[in-house]
Amino acid sequence: MIEAVLKISNPTGLHARPAAQFVQKAASFSSKVTIIGNNKVADAKSILSVMGMGLNYGAEITVTADGEDEKECLESLVALIEGNFGEG
Repeated sequence: MIEAVLKISNPTGLHARPAAQFVQKAASFSSKVTIIGNNKVADAKSILSVMGMGLNYGAEITVTADGEDEKECLESLVALIEGNFGEG
């Protein structure tokens, strides 16, 4: 299992569109992916779980990936978050 600690830098937080992008990206890998933040733990492949975390701008999260493609999975998710979900 590997993990990365990240900050949500999207001004509107992890709202519907970036949350959907995150879930789709996580679901494209076989690894189990979890998000920890706001004193909650969520399955990163469930849009309802991710949206239920209420992650706003500046929130610190820990993303973990566990499985045979964990390295590629985590790198891809980190790039998505650090790239601000493609939003300016």
